[in-house]
Amino acid sequence: MNRRLLLSFAMLCAALPGAAAAGEEKRKTGGESYLPINAITAYTTRPGDRRGVLSVECGIDIPDEALRERANLLLPRLRAAFVQVVQIYAGGLPGGMAPNPDFLARNLQRSTDLVLGRPGARVLMGSIIVN
Repeated sequence: MNRRLLLSFAMLCAALPGAAAAGEEKRKTGGESYLPINAITAYTTRPGDRRGVLSVECGIDIPDEALRERANLLLPRLRAAFVQVVQIYAGGLPGGMAPNPDFLARNLQRSTDLVLGRPGARVLMGSIIVN
């Protein structure tokens, strides 16, 4: 492959007018009030006493602008609280049993309200996978 041609093509793409907007931060999902949380994983037990991974994808919907700014600043603490909830839940999940999304959502919501100091944010669950 001709590297000069590839490099020229890459420079040309970077010089296009739409490329300036590509440098701006763009959200993958949700609207202005949605704050995505990266996938949270924890070890769990699968049937036959094998190790498995529980993966939880979620985000937070915060319509209040001031609370959203506070949540954005406290994002590392929110993520740590979410990881703690998921790890404790996954550690006690019996092998072969399906996870309970209502229980997880309730505990994640409680942790969110505790970290933010007041209610007003809503936890949205994406997917829960045991692999």
